[in-house]
Amino acid sequence: MDYAAQLSMVLPEIVLSVGGLALLMIAAWGGQAVSRLVSWVAVLVLIGAGVALTGPASSGGLAFDKLYNADLFGAYAKVLIFFAAAISIVIAPRFFARTSGEDLRPEYPILILFATAGMGMMVSANDLLTLYVGLELNSLASYVLASFMRRDVRSAEAGLKYFILGSLASGILLYGISLVYGFSGTTIFGDIATAYAGGEGAAKLGLLFGLVFMFAGFAFKMSAVPFHMWTPDVYEGAPTPVTTFFASAPKVAAVALAVRVAIDAMGPVTSDWRQIVIVASLASIVLGAVAAIGQTNIKRLLAYSSINNIGFALVGLAAGTAEGVAGVLTYLSIYVVMTLGSFLVVLQMRDADGKPVESIASLSGLSRTRPALAAALAIFMFSLAGIPPLFGFWAKFAVFEAATRAGLFPLAVFGIAASVIGAYYYLKIVKTMYFDEPAPEYGRETNPVEGGLIAAAALFVSPLGYLLIPAIGAWSLAAAKTLF
Repeated sequence: MDYAAQLSMVLPEIVLSVGGLALLMIAAWGGQAVSRLVSWVAVLVLIGAGVALTGPASSGGLAFDKLYNADLFGAYAKVLIFFAAAISIVIAPRFFARTSGEDLRPEYPILILFATAGMGMMVSANDLLTLYVGLELNSLASYVLASFMRRDVRSAEAGLKYFILGSLASGILLYGISLVYGFSGTTIFGDIATAYAGGEGAAKLGLLFGLVFMFAGFAFKMSAVPFHMWTPDVYEGAPTPVTTFFASAPKVAAVALAVRVAIDAMGPVTSDWRQIVIVASLASIVLGAVAAIGQTNIKRLLAYSSINNIGFALVGLAAGTAEGVAGVLTYLSIYVVMTLGSFLVVLQMRDADGKPVESIASLSGLSRTRPALAAALAIFMFSLAGIPPLFGFWAKFAVFEAATRAGLFPLAVFGIAASVIGAYYYLKIVKTMYFDEPAPEYGRETNPVEGGLIAAAALFVSPLGYLLIPAIGAWSLAAAKTLF
């Protein structure tokens, strides 16, 4: 295959990297005055990267001596990542202008672009080194984003915690990679699968330990229990647009990466990694639900909600089938919209002076002071709880059906039973908005862009979303089958 054809397969990452570098130069020369221009151009760069997926980037196959895999599975995940990244950029300028009293610094959208380029490499990696380079590109940009408000103590603390714990997790992952390489003699996923299929004695044991350490690293990146400890503190301390980004795009990238490694590189030992995934899934579902009950901060509650939802997504991975992977992709598609909608509502939580308010108690009586906002948040909460007929129910149904078809009936039963616990804290939010005495009213200043995005997200997760099931189901299944 000629070099130009291979470059066309990585065109989305090229667009993001070149766009980010060009905007970095513009920001260096233009300073604060070009921040809004840089933001909107960054959104156009993400749209351009999405358009680039329509060519060989979604169907070209292996490139660069099998280091990179341009397939439909990676393209599906990238669409979700690019979409979440674009929304996180669009909502940022107004937040920073009202919170810090100054316009958004142009480094923010540039860091988002570089993080997104790293995530693109992650979900298309076909080699352990490509995997690690993409993951670290995403992580290094994310550490800076978490502490983006330098004068805010909570933001600085969030960035420091994320950096320390993220470095530890990267070390664990790298140790697992070194074990897998050492006992297989290769870093290519297909060759690693061959080594797992034929491993015996010490080599088999070494590869098994490598598997465990690698999945521990993945669990941290997707904030699955027991490597979830960073999530509530980072989500609470980071600026809300950054938290919106963390709760959506990197989650998709981490889960998609884990799925690709599990199926492509470790498919012959499905019975071994399935045990890890099942334990992480059940622990995340239960802890995410129980720990959220006592939260008083809406961002911390949504952090535990993300842990809970990752547990449900892992149910589909545990199935280890094409239908299970399709269920994971379907779940991620709906989860991204529900999460973005929820955090868009959090952005509207400001007092009369325009200062952010994050306490759940401040939502009291919201149905009487801001009925449209309360209705939207209620839709997102009911959908996250998986209550029919909202679209979130279909997300859970997809992964549970895949688990039962794979013979994991006890896992599906336990997951369904545990989802009842999670419904409690979602319903508590709805009860606070509709039945408690009104708290001081939020500021009335509105933004048509944010309002339109909230309305669009609410319509997507409403029963109208079921009209999209044929399209989402067909695309997700086709993407999943490229791994098998």
